[in-house]
Parts: sequence; structure tokens; C-alpha cells
Amino acid sequence: MKTVIKLEELGLFVLGIYLFSLLHYQWWWFLVLILAPDLSMLGYAFGNKSGAFFYNLFHHKGIAVLLYIIGCYLEIEIVELIGIILFSHSAMDRIFGYGLKYEKGFKYTHLGEIGK
Repeated sequence: MKTVIKLEELGLFVLGIYLFSLLHYQWWWFLVLILAPDLSMLGYAFGNKSGAFFYNLFHHKGIAVLLYIIGCYLEIEIVELIGIILFSHSAMDRIFGYGLKYEKGFKYTHLGEIGK
């Protein structure tokens, strides 16, 4: 089953790349910004509860899709970009087994324990 999930996430990552290609940004922006959502891990400096909250906020695909749709509706390309980056980054993370976090620690995710 894990292979199926990884293939699904790969497909979503490719979708994110395609949606980025529709914007008027140079490709290097995608490469620079793709890891930006990981700055949310700084929340762990304030404990597991804060860390999980901020990590999940920036890695939730529903929020990413909502931002993208709002950007499209309001015709604000930077909001579309933010949604695409959050969406693509979340898909990329899940390919590698990093899921949404539980409050008991960084390595406990909805996809299972990291490192097991």
C-alpha cells in the first residue's frame, strides 16, 4: 500500500509543477520556495504542541488548495503561488513518508512513525 500512496503523492507533486508552470514566475522560484514550508518546524522550539500545530498548518493540503482557489478567484498570483508551493511541498514530504504531526513528537505522523 505504501507504494500506491507514494505514487499518488508523486502525481500530486507533478500536478503542482504543472500549476506552477501556468504562473508568470521563473522556474528558479519553485526551486527556491519548495522547502520554505519547512520553516514551520521552528514551532518545535516552543514545544511539541506548538510544533505540531505550525507544521500541520503549513503542510495541510486543504489549506493549500483553499489558498490557490482564493488566489485564482481574486486574480492574485502571489496567493496562487503560495498555495501551489504549500501543496507541492506537502506532496513531496509525503513521498518521503513525512506526514502531518501528532502532538507527542515530531517523528509521530499520520503516515506512521518516522524512522521505523
